[in-house]
Amino acid sequence: MVDHSYADLSLAALYDSLNPWGPGDDFYLDLVMSAGSVLDVGCGTGRLLRGARAAGHGGRLMGLEPAAAMLVQARRAEPAVEWVLGDLRTRRWDGHGFDLAVMTGHAFQELLGDEEVRATLAAVRTALGPTGRFVFETRNPTARAWESWTPDRVRRLADGDGRQVRVWHEVDGPPAGDRVTFTETYEGEAWTQPQVCRSTLRFLGLDALSGFLAEAGLEVVDQYGDWTRGPVTSDSPEIITVAGPR
Repeated sequence: MVDHSYADLSLAALYDSLNPWGPGDDFYLDLVMSAGSVLDVGCGTGRLLRGARAAGHGGRLMGLEPAAAMLVQARRAEPAVEWVLGDLRTRRWDGHGFDLAVMTGHAFQELLGDEEVRATLAAVRTALGPTGRFVFETRNPTARAWESWTPDRVRRLADGDGRQVRVWHEVDGPPAGDRVTFTETYEGEAWTQPQVCRSTLRFLGLDALSGFLAEAGLEVVDQYGDWTRGPVTSDSPEIITVAGPR
């Protein structure tokens, strides 16, 4: 199921303002620019592939996204990219042979069930060429990022019409195993009442990630704990994984 914050046009239009370009985008853009063909799984508003095209990437760029409202933003901004509505299960990937597949914005954490993780990784493996790479990040569970998702940390921004919007997060109880449920609340002049979106993310550790990748015929090539390619430690904010066919 697509989160309300991605399915609603008024909320999807705020995504890039809430998530401005940063070191993670630079990290991925470098990878994309060095790959001939790229599949962006869960591409959202398509910011990464739009940036690559603007930077002169002339190869095949495909953005795959299950939320139509997010793809509206992508298509409006850059029609010269192959935008596809759906997820990895919507088509057969044999023969595509992508040089690079990426899953950015912590989208991997939205895969909650074991079978969903397995199906996604199996499809990625099929979509990759023999020397292709799959790169994705997940928040490091030992860093416990959710403890800072508190309603006193309010983001303020303006929508496309200049109206003020307030956004905050609140965790919905303690973690349930490796899953954390939280709300994201939007309040502003555009709505008669606050828009509350409830989401759940899965925080997989190193061993679990390696196990799922191996099942799909993928192996870890590199792993980093931050966007400067530092090592993964107990307090590293990220687990950034580079995987390839076994």
